[in-house]
Amino acid sequence: MNKGLAGDFSMLKGEPPIKFLTKANKMEREGRDIVRFEIGQPDFESPENVKEAAKKALDDGFTKYVPTMGIPDLVEAIQDDIKETRGFRPTKEQIMVLPGAKPGIFFGLLALVEQGDGVIYQNPGFFTYDSTIGYLGAKKQEIPLYEKDEFRMTPTQIEKRITDDTKVIMLNSPQNPTGSVLTKSDIRAIAEIAEENDIYVLSDEIYSKMLYDEMEHHSPAYLDGCKERTILLDGFSKAYSMTGWRLGYAIGPEELIHKMDLLVADAISCTTSFVQKAGVEALRNSHDFVDDIMEHFTERREAIVSGLNEVPGFSCIYPKGAFYAFPNIKETGMKSEELTDHLLEEAGVCLLPGTAFGSQGEGYLRLSYATSLDEIEKGIERLKEAMADIL
Repeated sequence: MNKGLAGDFSMLKGEPPIKFLTKANKMEREGRDIVRFEIGQPDFESPENVKEAAKKALDDGFTKYVPTMGIPDLVEAIQDDIKETRGFRPTKEQIMVLPGAKPGIFFGLLALVEQGDGVIYQNPGFFTYDSTIGYLGAKKQEIPLYEKDEFRMTPTQIEKRITDDTKVIMLNSPQNPTGSVLTKSDIRAIAEIAEENDIYVLSDEIYSKMLYDEMEHHSPAYLDGCKERTILLDGFSKAYSMTGWRLGYAIGPEELIHKMDLLVADAISCTTSFVQKAGVEALRNSHDFVDDIMEHFTERREAIVSGLNEVPGFSCIYPKGAFYAFPNIKETGMKSEELTDHLLEEAGVCLLPGTAFGSQGEGYLRLSYATSLDEIEKGIERLKEAMADIL
């Protein structure tokens, strides 16, 4: 007798973009020209020096198992980068190299959270948070984000949401899907709240190098150096355009990292050996690459936000980080998913409803501007025509 699968799989959302991505792919196969704004994947090639480092590692036979925590060269490069960007140097025992930053969310929460524990997180927010929290049977303590606050989760909101069950506060700054960035005072206040209430902070900082308007990145790890309650997640997918390489890392208290090490060893043994060599090269010698693509993203941000503000029924504030625009579409009178489907069918523009990232995303859309200026301009013109026809 089949007794079913363990765990509450109804909580797992998979990739919310898949519905619209699949439909867009089908339309393209049928001959439609589709402008793609749905995926958060930079359109730039990975840095040439990074690719060469991986090729050399392969030619040198660096294809065997490596330490679960990460190869020494990469761990040291991460230490140096964290010292430069966050102001503290973690020990080697505090660092866990992972196949992408996303596994850090899953393994981190798995090591921290038991059924019934409370987790505070942003709504709208990256779908993996909600999905994993639900699957683990934790209590969802959502914080609604508001446009009037530039979609920033405030320390006051967090203080009001904390209960005796709260175990973890999840941060994501710069944020997906809104592009919001927490200020230095926000971050410091949240870190202090966590310390006062003996709560862990899991800080997803995957967009830490992707900021605009002279904004600076601030991490809650400033307070404890990830030695007591802060878990910092970062990686290579976004700033180095290495999405398919699957390489990231977690930094946290040694006891927690040890637990994650045991989970990773059982689940995947280790992160791909030669890919880690590429990561060393990215951190050591690819600063110019990041600077260059951010110049392009700055141009694209201006093009897409100014363009969206000319679309009938749309209004859009400027994101401070990442590469997402989150326009308000409430004046259209349409629901987010309804309008998303309409724009794909009628305008050939694929984007995502704000509700793919939580209930608070109703009345908004998310567009990734990780595509060319030509495609952005073409997509904006199509949106203008499509909305002019229905408003």
